[in-house]
Amino acid sequence: MAKVIEGLYYSESHEYVKIEGEYGYIGITDYAQNALGNVVYVDMPDVDDDIEAGEEFGAVESVKAASDLIAPVSGTVVEVNEGLEDSPELVNQDAYANWIIKVRLSDTGDLDNLMDAAAYEEFCNK
Repeated sequence: MAKVIEGLYYSESHEYVKIEGEYGYIGITDYAQNALGNVVYVDMPDVDDDIEAGEEFGAVESVKAASDLIAPVSGTVVEVNEGLEDSPELVNQDAYANWIIKVRLSDTGDLDNLMDAAAYEEFCNK
């Protein structure tokens, strides 16, 4: 069973967002990295790019497949996880510790459209 962490927000496309003040850390869930298999590349936006909830902001490529990253929230990218450029496999080691981008949220109302841990777990078990 995939690891699901309390206190994060989850999307149906298997991204999570961890909120800290006006910022959100976005990555893929443990369920997603399990499904993908060995991650070999993470395509990330640039700092200062704007992302829109529900729209693509990058991709994760594994030996099995490539999967678009869909933004769970809207905002401006303030940081990308540069460690993933050289070591994309960190996502497989701990998907929650190895977020992909950090954004300044433009609309906290986006969070209302996401699932909590219990709802996400149920969603994954369907």
